[in-house]
Parts: sequence; structure tokens; C-alpha cells
Amino acid sequence: MHTDLYQLTMLQSYFERDMTAPAVFELFVRKLPENRNFLLAAGLEQALNYLENLRFTEAELDWLAGCGHFSRAFVDHLSALEFSGDVDAMPEGTVFFPHEPILRVVAPLPEAQLAETRLINLVNFQTMIASKAARCVLAAPGKLLVDFGLRRAHGAEAGLLAARAAYLAGFTGTSAVLAGKMFDIPLYGTMAHSFVQAHDDEVAAFADFARTQSGPIVLLIDTYDTEAAATKVARLATELKQQGLGVDGVRIDSGDLGAHAQKVRRILDDSGHSEITIFASGNLDEWLLERLVSGGAPIDGFGVGTHLVTAADYPSLDCAYKLQEYAGIARRKRSEGKETWPGRKQVYRVHDSRGRLDHDILALASEPGHGTPLLQPVMREAKRITPAESLGDIRARTARQLAALPDGLRGLGKARPYVTEIADGLIRLAAEVDQRSNKAGDAEDAGQT
Repeated sequence: MHTDLYQLTMLQSYFERDMTAPAVFELFVRKLPENRNFLLAAGLEQALNYLENLRFTEAELDWLAGCGHFSRAFVDHLSALEFSGDVDAMPEGTVFFPHEPILRVVAPLPEAQLAETRLINLVNFQTMIASKAARCVLAAPGKLLVDFGLRRAHGAEAGLLAARAAYLAGFTGTSAVLAGKMFDIPLYGTMAHSFVQAHDDEVAAFADFARTQSGPIVLLIDTYDTEAAATKVARLATELKQQGLGVDGVRIDSGDLGAHAQKVRRILDDSGHSEITIFASGNLDEWLLERLVSGGAPIDGFGVGTHLVTAADYPSLDCAYKLQEYAGIARRKRSEGKETWPGRKQVYRVHDSRGRLDHDILALASEPGHGTPLLQPVMREAKRITPAESLGDIRARTARQLAALPDGLRGLGKARPYVTEIADGLIRLAAEVDQRSNKAGDAEDAGQT
């Protein structure tokens, strides 16, 4: 039921016409967003979970029968619908580029069609967030990066999946407790301004918090006067140290983060507390991270929220899931500006002598390829080929992928586009499909005259 109406209206027509032959759909992105030089595949795990559980409940069927759009016979037919097909996909954490399929579904036409909306919904969102998070990782290498975006996400599921996508892209952890439970992502948190404001005295707030925590103690110091609060923290840290307690860090959430961090670092160091780290947050994105890091701001970690979980600078991808073959015949969309390459395809990646990405080749899956094939079998007859990957393994793959990016693609500004060559066999097939389509159109016109 988590689908668009037109998926079900098409299924009803397929049912009436007995159109159940195998169909091949591929999911890809047509173009890169502004200032993106690459994308990072994410969301495959949730996509496979969805396909494994693709079926209608009795309550849903009852609703469909009474909504006025569908025949009783069709609704009864839906009661037996389950996914039975195959899936090939790029592993999560793989860098990819426009027009390269990151997921291919081969299944009876109604099953493959029905899956479109939710597959795009899952893969599009996590890919968008992971790609944004990867830019933050590249902008602040070696820094502690924490997802702070749950409260600003567009819904609860978005907040949780954003935490997952950011973590697989290289973030250190999240503030979202449920994401920690669901995905085993390390949790990080500090305190809110309200905690300080609820106390009559700022030092008392710091002391109460420090004495009641079992985890790392990070104190928020910009509620009133950042530098004055840093001085208070330094004195309190000395007192707590004598009691066997410690302050792990301070957090700055407003103002000129770089300038405040310089002053706070000096205060802490001069008081003998160079071990206390500085953590910054507050409307951060990859551009501000890069400026702070390149400017030498003594900040050890960053909390990135709104701009990450909403991909604020470009909050959408031109993601598509298109029919490439039906009943053994290659198909091609030729809509202006939205043309597709027909048939089942593979993406081959070629590296240079240093192990960096050199170029990709988009070819038919049946063509012999040069390079590393990126699409891998992940599901056959609705059963997974291998167990679900751990996020740790995906993070490691992402790190290798980002390390292999050419220097030009690692920057935040728009670089020279990466080259994806189109193989000769794919070009010939497209021409054959166009010729067949043109002939069919001519025959239809002739019949009408």
C-alpha cells in the first residue's frame, strides 16, 4: 500500500490483459545535483527488506475493494501477490555517476512495477543523504562527525534512515537514540541550553550534569558568554579532577565558531586542561566545515544537523526506475530529455595505475567487459544470496571508495565531469530499438490512413 495509485491501476490492467511476462527495471540517477561530483549508493538493505515482505494484508485488501478504483476479481488476485524475482545492485557505499544503474529488478511485470515507488523512496533518500555526508567527511578529514539532524528531519523514518546513511558514509555517530538501537550506531550527545537555563547558576548546571553522567561529559558553554563559561569549566574541571571525575569536552553552538574556538582553546590550555576537546554545532554544512578546518580552527568534532538530513542545498535527486526489457524484448524510453539506454546493463569501473577511478563503461550485461563489474547479484527468486552486510563493512567500503576518488572529484566545487563511456553494443541496441519503434509507428500511421 506504500505506493502510488497509478501502480495499482496499471496492475489491474496487467491483470485483465494477462501481462505477466518477465520485466527488467533499472534504478538510476539522470544527473548530478549542483556542486556534486559523485553520488554514494545507499538504501539497498531497506530495499531488499521491502521486497522480501512485499504482500497485502487482509485489511489492506478490504480497503482496496471498497475504495472504488478496483474490481473484486483484481483485489482477490492481489491476495496472492508476493515478490518472486531477482535483484542485482551496486553494494552500498559504492561511488556512482549519472545513468549508471545502481539496482536492477527482474520479475514478472506486476511485481516489478508495484515495487517502483517504494524502491525509489528508499534508495533515493539514503543515497541523497549519504552523498551529502560523504562531502562532509571529505571536508573535515579525521574529525569527529556526529549526525544531529533527527529533530529537523522530514519525519521519523527520514531521521532514522538519515542517521544510517550518514554513518555508512563515514560519520562517527548520531544523537538519534533509536538509530543507535536499530543500526548499532555509536551515540553521542551533550546538553541543551534549557538545562543551563533551568539552573540559577551556570557553574551549578555544569557540576550537576558532570556528576550525574556515566558517559563522556561534554558541557555546552554558549548559553550566555562563551569565553566566561570556558573559564568556569576550567575551574570546575580542576575541582572535579580532585574528586576522580573529568570533563571530556565543551560544545559551542553559536556565533563565530572559529574565533570562539581559538579563545576557548587558549583558556583551556592556559589552565592546564589541554585534554578537554572542543565540539562545534549550529547550522553546519560541508562548506563551513571546510572553512573551519582549512582556517585552522582548533575544533575536534562537529555536530551536523539540518543541512545534512534535508540535503538543504539540493534536497532531491533526479532518480528514476525504468523498464528496460519486457517479455525478452529490449525497451527504451525516448521522452525529450529523459531518454534511457535499453536492455540489462552492467557498469564496469576502470582504475588508473595509482588505483584511482579513471572512467566507467556502461555496457550490456551480456557484453564482455573491461574493468570491475559494479552490479552484483544480491537476490535470486526472492531469496538473498548472502546475509545482510554490517554497517561496519559498508563504512570500510565507503572509505576505500572515497580514497580512490581522483583529486578533482574530492573537492566541494563542481569539477570536470567523470567519464562514463557507452559501449558499442549498447549503442547498437538503442539504434535497433529505435528502428523497431519507428517501424511500428509507421505501420500504425499507415493503418490509420
